[in-house]
Amino acid sequence: MSPGEFARKGAGLTIRYGWFDSPFGLALAMGTGKGLCGLAFAAETGRDAAMADMCGRWPRATFAEDSAPLAPWINAAFDQSGHANLHLIGGPFQIKVWEALLSIPSGQVTTYSEIAASVGTPKAARAVGTAVGRNPVSWLIPCHRALRKSGGLGGYHWGLPVKRAMLAWEGVRAKSA
Repeated sequence: MSPGEFARKGAGLTIRYGWFDSPFGLALAMGTGKGLCGLAFAAETGRDAAMADMCGRWPRATFAEDSAPLAPWINAAFDQSGHANLHLIGGPFQIKVWEALLSIPSGQVTTYSEIAASVGTPKAARAVGTAVGRNPVSWLIPCHRALRKSGGLGGYHWGLPVKRAMLAWEGVRAKSA
């Protein structure tokens, strides 16, 4: 998303959404003509909270329930057979953090401190944690791969059971590859 689009908070943008089954429970997907702009998990938070969270990221957008155009991207996201286009909303620091998350191989983890160092701000682990938590397309930008320095799971926007399931699912797939 361009800086101008970011500043408009979705004004003039139509975002289509739909609910999908995923390996991690019910998922809410949102997208524009450019790609997925939101992916949330409702197993722990519930449908209403997931919807409110995602809609709150683009408060001036128009939302339309229409899962058909999102289905190919969602299928690609979970079976890794294709490419899921993304249309992200975020500030420059957030984008840097999300790019760092994308460089972590499936089945592996890192710490917030290591991410901070990799984006050139070694003392900004808390800011990195905030950027990780604002990731609008959970799973596709693998925020679940970020752990505390102690090795603890830390938090997860969509609930720790979902984070555990994601890490376990990736671990099994990495071992069988």
